[in-house]
Amino acid sequence: MKKLNKLKTQTRITVYAGKNADEATFGKGVATLMRGVEETGSLNAAAKRIKMAYSKAWRIVKETEAGFGFLLINRDGARGSTLTKEGVKLLDAYEDAEAKGSDYIAKRFAANLEK
Repeated sequence: MKKLNKLKTQTRITVYAGKNADEATFGKGVATLMRGVEETGSLNAAAKRIKMAYSKAWRIVKETEAGFGFLLINRDGARGSTLTKEGVKLLDAYEDAEAKGSDYIAKRFAANLEK
């Protein structure tokens, strides 16, 4: 039983706009890129920070924007990037849900192990 008490959970949330999660998704990867843009002012710098090719980061963000029907990031050429109002709201809602959901699931998991 002691070994069970050492188990941990990890919760991943996916937000999607299509009929299922195979279309237009927003998850940990896009959220990490967006937080990086907010902190560095650059999608390129955000991608480098997580060792992702800029071309892949660009593609992921563009696909999400196209599927959701709104921009997540304002791009200003050499001056860098910022999050749109919608991008900030989506990122904040995602991170809040992920944190609260992870906490809830971890507590439920631990409680069920004690049964």
